[in-house]
Amino acid sequence: MEYNNLEAVMKKYAKYVIQQAKSNLSKAKPYPKNKGNLYNTLDYKIDPDDQEALLVEFLMEDYAQFVDQGVKGKNPNALPSGSKHYGKQQAPNSPYKFGAMKSKGLRAAINKWTVQKSIKGVRDKKGRFLKRKTMQYLITRSIYLAGIKPTYFFSKPFEAGIKKYELQFKKAFISDLESRMVYGEK
Repeated sequence: MEYNNLEAVMKKYAKYVIQQAKSNLSKAKPYPKNKGNLYNTLDYKIDPDDQEALLVEFLMEDYAQFVDQGVKGKNPNALPSGSKHYGKQQAPNSPYKFGAMKSKGLRAAINKWTVQKSIKGVRDKKGRFLKRKTMQYLITRSIYLAGIKPTYFFSKPFEAGIKKYELQFKKAFISDLESRMVYGEK
């Protein structure tokens, strides 16, 4: 069964979601559009499934869900009491959480980030020089314990698009059904 009108509205909806998601992503402070592949991989495709229905599939990097929903920290109260995120869970409602601190994934990502940013080392409050490895450990510990704040770069436009195009979806579907009834296809 062909749904020409519905497919046209689905394309408008998908384009709207991708455009808004890219806009949101480029405004999100830790995720500028020119860094990483996330911004450039946002896309969609519309396919009919085996049940004679149309499906819109949004394509993006695997880690997009963590950027969108954030990651729950292990225990922000375990940070030093004067630290920026002490006692503040960055993503309290996120379905995602960090595994064991022994995982090298987060440390490796922070290491790569500090190298890309040419961050070599800083001085602490007492004026002592902190090596890059120490700084990487402190950043990793803070992220692990407090979490990663959600951006909702995709969730918000996804939901807003459904509301925006809801009536158009209904009208297009009805129009497609009526056209089949008029022309009587077997």
